[in-house]
Amino acid sequence: MSWFAVAPLMVGLLRTHAPQALQIDAGSRLVPADPAQGFLLGYACGIVWYGGTCYWVYATMKQYGGLNGFAAAGILLLFCLYLGLYHGAFGLLISLLARRSGVRWPLVCAPFLWVAIELARTRISGFPWNLLGIAQVDNIPLSHIATITGAYGLSFEIMVVNVAMAAAFLVPRSRRNQLLGAALTAAVVLQAGRWLPPTQLPADRVARLVQGNIPILQGADWTRDYFEQTVRELVDLSLHAGGSGSLRPQLIVWPESPAPFYGSDPVFRAAISDMARAANAWVLVGNVGTRNANQSSQQTTEIYNSASLVNPAGEWTARYDKIHLVPFGEYLPFKRVFGFAGGLTKEVGDFSAGTSRQPLATADSRLGVFICYESIFPNEVRQLAKNGAQVFVNISNDGWYGDSGAYAQHLKQARMRAVENARWLLRDTNTGVTAAIDPQGRLFQRADRKVRTELDAGYALSNVTTFYTRWGDWFAYLCAIISAAAVIAGLARKTADSE
Repeated sequence: MSWFAVAPLMVGLLRTHAPQALQIDAGSRLVPADPAQGFLLGYACGIVWYGGTCYWVYATMKQYGGLNGFAAAGILLLFCLYLGLYHGAFGLLISLLARRSGVRWPLVCAPFLWVAIELARTRISGFPWNLLGIAQVDNIPLSHIATITGAYGLSFEIMVVNVAMAAAFLVPRSRRNQLLGAALTAAVVLQAGRWLPPTQLPADRVARLVQGNIPILQGADWTRDYFEQTVRELVDLSLHAGGSGSLRPQLIVWPESPAPFYGSDPVFRAAISDMARAANAWVLVGNVGTRNANQSSQQTTEIYNSASLVNPAGEWTARYDKIHLVPFGEYLPFKRVFGFAGGLTKEVGDFSAGTSRQPLATADSRLGVFICYESIFPNEVRQLAKNGAQVFVNISNDGWYGDSGAYAQHLKQARMRAVENARWLLRDTNTGVTAAIDPQGRLFQRADRKVRTELDAGYALSNVTTFYTRWGDWFAYLCAIISAAAVIAGLARKTADSE
């Protein structure tokens, strides 16, 4: 549906007079929306867009945020009203161009404007959830474009087809069938790549991904006995004798989880160190990292959402601290303004942000680690590959999403990061989907959801850097520059004509 999903909005923005007044074949002039109408049309589209794709915010806030149904619905509504402003801005700019430069100019500019708006949503709001191009992650031949442009290039291509669809309803009827046929043909041809079998890529290494399926509990429910039992069961899974043929796991991964696994806890550290020695393998374990915990009371203890690396000798050698934290989930932004919302973070904690995107080094590999929500940020993940990561490891706790569609949306976005950077991705989650993803974005192996299990996942190392890895969001910024120039030129042209 992505190939025509935005076309109705484009038609609405560029043809607003009553249908009974339309006499296109007689040469009547198309009347585009005025700026206020354009904004409201786009804004309404955005509210529906985010309400339909991010409906899971309601259940998350109600179940884990400590809010009643009314308050959770209010949070979802505010969320949609805020992010819908980006669609409103798109509608406003299209209507401005149409009013001042005619219909053709906004049609030509629309794909550039859409990508520029997506870039703004990424950089300003920090929420690039479900960029339009993500819809084509299963279209492996087409998604290869992302190795050059990132997901933004796919968004651009999808919008080109949407514009052609919309244009078919804006031209004289005598030309409509021809243009509509061309647009439909383009959509079918481009979509056909989804059903082409992908190339099988070799995997010469094995990582054991442990899916904990740990429930989200109140702190008081974590008794010492329950804690130790949980750790023992996860260790037993990690040391399970099964495997992929004759290959022994070189790496064991534990996900981000809601368990109180503190890296400073001697009991927890000893269990992980003993496990690494018993397996004779490197271990990457999600935990709550701390700083200043053992220092004087004058220094505030800082906590981090972390992934710690332990060598086969049981030594804790390195740690990645999550940099891009979830607002209202892992920290409270603008505390003086949003002090009333402090209850939203009480179940998670007030985390500090990390500062380094350097890979974590084992004896023979470099791991590009990112945690949960960070997987939706193309430019941030690609920095790991640029800094030398040979394989990506994404640990996540998607249990916050429940059984909504959010876990699947999250997986698709993580898969696009593998495509953009031509890297294998080991994705280890608390409740699923735990999987090995190849550099084409294909699910190479996966475990069942919502069970405590382990997956011996094949993967390979790579030192190749894609154009996108080296240059980042160049295409999106180019679209933003072209959009700005187009708007300025369109406004200037109207001014000159009026003079």
